[in-house]
Amino acid sequence: QLQLVESGGGLVQPGGSLRLSCTASGFDFEYYEVGWFRQAPEKELEGVATITDTDQKTKYADSVKGRFTISRDNAKNTAYLQMNDLRPEDTAVYHCAADGVVMLEVPDGQYEGWGQGTQVTVSS
Repeated sequence: QLQLVESGGGLVQPGGSLRLSCTASGFDFEYYEVGWFRQAPEKELEGVATITDTDQKTKYADSVKGRFTISRDNAKNTAYLQMNDLRPEDTAVYHCAADGVVMLEVPDGQYEGWGQGTQVTVSS
């Protein structure tokens, strides 16, 4: 059974950093693309970053370029989202997703793997 579990969320002040982790089990993680998506209160789900499987090409939403970095360690079945220079508008529940193809522009793509989410709150 394909399972994704996020961790690393929390409360941080503006300008601070967090690293989210997405740990996978039940499937061959190295052959799946991974994406991070977020949903703020009363807002639609949006794509944050994606990473391909073998060549690890990355793609970012314009709102996080230069501040967030997506990466993966296939040996550990884990993907990461390093978030720097956090802003109040980054406050949201962050979900990771995994599938053969994960597209930043399709946040509600009903991906094969979808985690329960981790809360990130940026506030002073």
